[in-house]
Amino acid sequence: MRKVKVERKTKEVDITMELDVDGKGTVEVETGVKFLNHLLVTIAKHGLFDLKVKATGDLTHHISEDVALVLGEALRKVVEKRKGIKRFGSAYVPMDDSLARATVDLGGRAYIIRNLGLMQPQIEDLKTEDIEHFFDSLAQASKANLHITVLYGSNEHHKIEAAVKALALALRQALEVEPRIGDEVPSAKGVL
Repeated sequence: MRKVKVERKTKEVDITMELDVDGKGTVEVETGVKFLNHLLVTIAKHGLFDLKVKATGDLTHHISEDVALVLGEALRKVVEKRKGIKRFGSAYVPMDDSLARATVDLGGRAYIIRNLGLMQPQIEDLKTEDIEHFFDSLAQASKANLHITVLYGSNEHHKIEAAVKALALALRQALEVEPRIGDEVPSAKGVL
């Protein structure tokens, strides 16, 4: 069972999240930020994660940052011992005019390289800097190594949607159970 529930309550936010990484893409998301909702639904649908999120807060920045922290914590808890998973994942996704690539290592070392090529200060109701910070916070809290690149594109919405879809597919691949290694940790060191 790779299901977790994570709550985060601060003076700025109140977030409850349930994540099942072996789901079917069933989603119930309400953050009060429409584009953030869209990103979370996209991650769940293409990652085949069952995801429930209820988030309220004082500022869009705090909600987007803390939702990413909670999602990262949930992913980290799901693979806490990192045994039996593929660990690595990668995907390319086209979205009309845009092409994005995401690569993931769930090896327990937080790092992010992102090159989203965004030119506008805002996409829908979410600031570009908050979108970038979402990915940074996700990498930090999940202790994952994320490399996300938009290779090209002209529509800002399409760039981010392609990037999020690629991330979802890469996460799904990295989280897959690898039956050939059984209960082993996928590392030459024997530990992660």
